[in-house]
Amino acid sequence: MTITAQDVMALRERTGAGMMECKKALAETGGDSEKAISYLRERGLAKAAGKAGRATKEGLIYAYIHPGDKLGVLLEINCETDFVARTDEFKALTKDIAMQVAAANPIAVRREELDQTLVEQERQIFRTQVINEGKPEKIVDKIVDGKMEKYFGEVCLMEQPFVKQPETTIGAMVQGAISKLGENMAVKRFVRYRLGE
Repeated sequence: MTITAQDVMALRERTGAGMMECKKALAETGGDSEKAISYLRERGLAKAAGKAGRATKEGLIYAYIHPGDKLGVLLEINCETDFVARTDEFKALTKDIAMQVAAANPIAVRREELDQTLVEQERQIFRTQVINEGKPEKIVDKIVDGKMEKYFGEVCLMEQPFVKQPETTIGAMVQGAISKLGENMAVKRFVRYRLGE
């Protein structure tokens, strides 16, 4: 099968990957662009996982004020070098995450950072709801686990669906940026202010 320059360019526009990576992905998948996208994403996630242990001591503190001046977010996101922190891609990622915090009002960055008392309270509420619905005792725990996963997806920033692209989580968005920019990144913390709260 012949892979044309137009095929490579079209894949590059859709994924943001390098020309050679796009050409290789198309060659590996027999020219199927959808499979090539999956191939690139899998490789990107593998690259991102390999960078996970590297220190992130640079980055930005970004201030986002929502139109109307009644809601604001301060967000700290870190990367390995000041060079990457100054790129347009890193700044765009930071802005998108700050807008996510404004729109979706997460409680914590990651589920490990949630107050365990709050987590246990939620688990107990879900358990009581499921039992009150008359579900069989043997499946109560599985249903509660499913409800807890949904809860984490609502209150943990990294697990929330991105408001502009609900099929992508914030965590996946950060992983994509790591593979694209070639550096480890971490959302460190955020504060969300709403007038009167």
